[in-house]
Amino acid sequence: MSHGTNAQGNPAVVGLAGFGVTTLVLQFHNVGWCGIGPVFALALIFGGLAQLIAGFQEFKCGNNFGYSAFVAYGAFWIGFGVILICNALGVYKSTHADVGFFLIGYTVYTFIMWIPAMRIHSAMALTFTLLLIGFILLDVAHFLPHENAVRLTAIAGYELMACAFSALYMMAAAIYAQVFGREILPLGKPWLLLRPKTDRSGQVNTTAQEAPSQA
Repeated sequence: MSHGTNAQGNPAVVGLAGFGVTTLVLQFHNVGWCGIGPVFALALIFGGLAQLIAGFQEFKCGNNFGYSAFVAYGAFWIGFGVILICNALGVYKSTHADVGFFLIGYTVYTFIMWIPAMRIHSAMALTFTLLLIGFILLDVAHFLPHENAVRLTAIAGYELMACAFSALYMMAAAIYAQVFGREILPLGKPWLLLRPKTDRSGQVNTTAQEAPSQA
C-alpha cells in the first residue's frame, strides 16, 4: 500500500476504498441496519475485484505489503461472496462454524501482516490492529450459541466500523496529498521502531533504518 507518487497513479487509493467501503457495509449488516444484498454486491465487485486489481498494480510498484494485502483481502471478499451464493443455492453449504474456520484462516494472515503494518505508520498500524481484534471477535462469535453470537457479532460490527474508517482515512490522505501538493491528513509515526544498525566502526547505518514503503 504505497504512498509514493508515480505517473501511473497510486493503486492504494482504490484498494483502501474497496476494503473500507465493503467492510463498513458488512458491519451495517452485522449490527442489523441492512440486509445481505448490498454486502454481496460489494464483496464481488468493490471489495473483491477492485482490490484484486489494486493488488496486481502494487506488484508493478514493487510493494510486497500492498500486493499481498490487497490480493488477499480481495480474495477474502470474493470467497465470502461464493459462500453466500453456495448457501443460497444449497451447494456446498457452510454452517456458522464453517464460516468461523474460514475467518480463523484470515485471522492468522492478519496477525502476520499486523507486525509489518506497525513498521509503516500509525494509521496503518491502527487499521490492522482494529482488523485483527475484529476478526478475533467474529471468530469467537461463530462458535457461540445463537443469542450470544448475535451480541458479539454486533460488538465486532461497531469495532470493525472503526477499522473501515481508518482505512478510508488512509485513502483520503493519499488523495489529498497529491491534489493539494502537501500532507493534509497526517499518518503518524511507526509504532514499531528498530534499533539503529551500526557497522564495524560503530557508525550508524542510516539505510538500515528506512521504513518500508507506506500506504
